[in-house]
Amino acid sequence: MSSIKKLKLEELGRIDVETFKETEKIPLVVVLDNVRSMHNVGAIFRTADAFVIDEIILCGITPQPPHREIHKAALGATESVAWRYERSIAEALQNLKEHGFNIIGIEQTSASVPITDFPVVKDQKYALVLGNEVEGLSDEAFTHYDTFLEIPQLGTKHSLNVSVCGGIVMWEFFRKLI
Repeated sequence: MSSIKKLKLEELGRIDVETFKETEKIPLVVVLDNVRSMHNVGAIFRTADAFVIDEIILCGITPQPPHREIHKAALGATESVAWRYERSIAEALQNLKEHGFNIIGIEQTSASVPITDFPVVKDQKYALVLGNEVEGLSDEAFTHYDTFLEIPQLGTKHSLNVSVCGGIVMWEFFRKLI
């Protein structure tokens, strides 16, 4: 164990923003539905960068870059990850559906499927929708979802921070799509 060392930043082989923008992305869009915390938004940007997510769509009251509080958590990922703002979650999801995306709500519902049981198909495009920290997904868009997924949990809370949930879900799709 004594020969193991932590890698320095320059040893990680990180790419620059322009190279990232030219890198092939996985066919995955993350939609934030009224996520209110700038820290959560920034953390989701940073995770989207790590897993080469195609785009983030910010909807409703979700804060938008540039903002110092988003940047603190994103560490520059707002510059590398493509993003756009759409006021209406329903219109954003309808537009994605018209472009061939499978719309997946990350929510505990009476019809939710454990994410571990969901078959990710490599030639399919997916949009993962993460909801508000308190209210979850907006009721107005429920008819637009193809599937609802949830992360199995055994503790007393049955709730995860939205950025943690987003990280788990992005990882699960990333590892199945690469």
